[in-house]
Amino acid sequence: MSTSTMEKTKAKSATKNTDKVGQFFGRVFAFNSSLKLYHWHISGKGSYAQHTALDQALEDVLDDIDRFVETSYAMLGDINIVIPETKTPSDIVKHCEGFYDYLQDSRDLLPEDFSQAIFDDYQETVQQLLYRLKRLQ
Repeated sequence: MSTSTMEKTKAKSATKNTDKVGQFFGRVFAFNSSLKLYHWHISGKGSYAQHTALDQALEDVLDDIDRFVETSYAMLGDINIVIPETKTPSDIVKHCEGFYDYLQDSRDLLPEDFSQAIFDDYQETVQQLLYRLKRLQ
């Protein structure tokens, strides 16, 4: 295989990975938005505690995702981020558990140590939110 062919193959692979990273960040942003949508709809017994738990989580996840995206831009260049349609979750605990699993399955998208550290922070924030939501049920 010639050097130019290898370079083209590497470039296609990098573009494909950048596309996957963009899809990942779109889903992360949509998840954050879904938390806010749920947050606005909370009512009933214990709603203030759940409202407060979601407020804290939203603040934390926004800080983490901002670091994550900006670091990725520095590493990969421009990333095409498309945010999928976001709906209000009907079961917030199942929604968060499913998203946590998605995070776990997406860990290999950005293998650098510093990206993994930010990823860990974000995943821990989602886990803390799950803990709070389950305790409030």
